[in-house]
Amino acid sequence: MKQTWKPTTAGILSIISGALTVLTGLLLAVAGTALGGIFGMSGLFGAVGVIPVILGIVSIVGGIYALRRKSWGLALAGSICALSVWFLGIPAIVFVVIGKDEFNK
Repeated sequence: MKQTWKPTTAGILSIISGALTVLTGLLLAVAGTALGGIFGMSGLFGAVGVIPVILGIVSIVGGIYALRRKSWGLALAGSICALSVWFLGIPAIVFVVIGKDEFNK
């Protein structure tokens, strides 16, 4: 089967979105810890950044699977997690879905 640009583009968008999301999560964790220190709850406020970090990691892994055209489900999950940066996530989902036939089963 001929390979097109769709899964490659989806993978790149997912990886970029994932990196931005991880960076945002880390900044939230640092800011939350500093802000929580003022109120005596640094652990609770610092935990706010955990969810974006997890979403970003899933997005990066899904992007890698999209670039390799392996496991369409993981590539789709990564592009869905890329929705945290919506202007990158929406096209990533579209390109993964329309490029489904190019993935190894």
